Amino acid sequence: QVRLVESGGGLVQPGGSLRLSCRASGSILSINAMGWYRQAPGKGRELVAAIISGGSKKYGDSVKGRFTISRDNAENTVYLQMNSLKPEDTAVYYCNADLMAAFGDYAETLDAWGQGTLVTVSS
Repeated sequence: QVRLVESGGGLVQPGGSLRLSCRASGSILSINAMGWYRQAPGKGRELVAAIISGGSKKYGDSVKGRFTISRDNAENTVYLQMNSLKPEDTAVYYCNADLMAAFGDYAETLDAWGQGTLVTVSS
């Protein structure tokens, strides 16, 4: 069984900062990519940032220059440093991992998701 557990969400004032963390655990053999998506009320889920095993990073247009994604491969953990937060950043943030996991004698690729953590930017 594979689990992604997020932490670090909360309430912050506009212009403030938050740091999200997500740790993957379980019968993980390898992780190709980890990232963050978000879903605001009444909207679809969108990419915030992603980082692949080679270190390449991708950001959504609305967060470029404000958010930074990083990864600790030894701990299977991905971080999202969010600065200069705006009210429109308010959303549930979901961790995602593209990984290979062991199930008995077999290995399978999984697109795993966390439960989500709420970020609210408001004065």
